[in-house]
Amino acid sequence: MVSAYAELEERMRGRLGGRECLYVPSCRFGLYLALRHWCVPGGRVLMSPVNDDVIFFVVLAAGLRPVQAPLDPRDGSIDTAAVPESVWQGLSAVLTTNLYGNPDPAPELRAHCDRLGIPLIEDAAHAIGSTVDGRPVGTYGEASVFSLSKHTAAKTGGFLALADPALRDELAAARDALLHPTRATAELAYLVRPYAEATARRLRLVGAARAAVRLLGLEEREEIRMPLRADALERALPAAPALEPFHSWVRVDMHDYRLRPGTGRLRRTTRRFARLDGVLDAHRAGTARLSAAEYGTPKVTATSPEPVQPLFRVPLLVTDRDAAAAALARRGITTGYLYDPPLDSYAGGVFTDLSPAPEPAAWFARHALPVDPRRADEVLAVLRGAGIRPAQPSEALGGAR
Repeated sequence: MVSAYAELEERMRGRLGGRECLYVPSCRFGLYLALRHWCVPGGRVLMSPVNDDVIFFVVLAAGLRPVQAPLDPRDGSIDTAAVPESVWQGLSAVLTTNLYGNPDPAPELRAHCDRLGIPLIEDAAHAIGSTVDGRPVGTYGEASVFSLSKHTAAKTGGFLALADPALRDELAAARDALLHPTRATAELAYLVRPYAEATARRLRLVGAARAAVRLLGLEEREEIRMPLRADALERALPAAPALEPFHSWVRVDMHDYRLRPGTGRLRRTTRRFARLDGVLDAHRAGTARLSAAEYGTPKVTATSPEPVQPLFRVPLLVTDRDAAAAALARRGITTGYLYDPPLDSYAGGVFTDLSPAPEPAAWFARHALPVDPRRADEVLAVLRGAGIRPAQPSEALGGAR
């Protein structure tokens, strides 16, 4: 078991210029470890409102108060210039999102954190391979978390990367104390799942399979956001920092998020991780084609010293996101990773500090259509054939940029 961890960790160290890496069963679990280590319960954490709701619940589980940041509507990154000084002064940490692989402004955020003496924690779940000023995303913060469920499609695993290698043993002990034991049934289900999914696709049974899941009460999302269950959430808050009271929220879409991996799971993950460079090349090629199209986001298409990023999903900007998603669905192209409404609209002021400038985030969430760059040509053909019109971020910026 240790040797399997070591191989994965060594591969990731090489990608991050030697930064210490600790294998974790999921990105969300690694983020919880980081928040628990670097943040005192009761603190406030600046984060993006256009983000997975699971991450919101991880912040709450760590005993922290989410503070929603203003965003740049051109790509959904944190707009540092729009964060009031009064908000900066009340923070205990900053959490980046690097939405879809588009980097947040890490150098500016690093400078603010240094000025305030607070940690920067990078959520790089979507951003393996993305860079900022020539440095990999995940090398600016005290800690960063990565997912192997995204580009590698391993559907499990991740890393907690550390700026200070002396912290490895302490955080490894914290990880091991929180892991659930390996379950033979979970390992078998993990190993069989790709074959079952392939069979369902080949037999065109995907719709029937999803209907069965709903009938069995196993589907936890009927809408983009999971049900907030405000009364239950208020009852859970006093127990933070603890995972168990928040388990029903944090586990959504990944029930094995804190399961100690078995040998078969680790072997499959290692094989997929070894093929990552080829996957990243395909994502870069598709990102370049989509970003150059009429639906591309302006910040991605602008001249930049950065190479094309291998975006996990390319957020095309369209006037009618739902109509565009429906047109793609008719061609068998699923649109996932939608984060609408923003978290402050979803959770309200009881559970989070509202953004001081919510309109750009709401605009981006409503108009962003995240698509797989490996299907770039198909996506563009469908959107153009359906008469989908591009949206202009200037509508949210009021012509200021």
